[in-house]
Amino acid sequence: MKNADFDTDLTDDQWQFLEPLLPKPKVTGRPRTCLRLIINSLLYISKAGCQWRLLPSTFPRWQTV
Repeated sequence: MKNADFDTDLTDDQWQFLEPLLPKPKVTGRPRTCLRLIINSLLYISKAGCQWRLLPSTFPRWQTV
């Protein structure tokens, strides 16, 4: 899923730095939501100061974030 470009989104260089630090997906269970989208969502919420339920629809569901 391609996310809309927000000012708060991680750059490719920032993502390349963070990605190896994040846990790897488990073999079992549900398919994993893209962690880059989750982090971008958290950055958007912290910058905008909005409520979780007001996340733009281009991000994963607020319950997932």
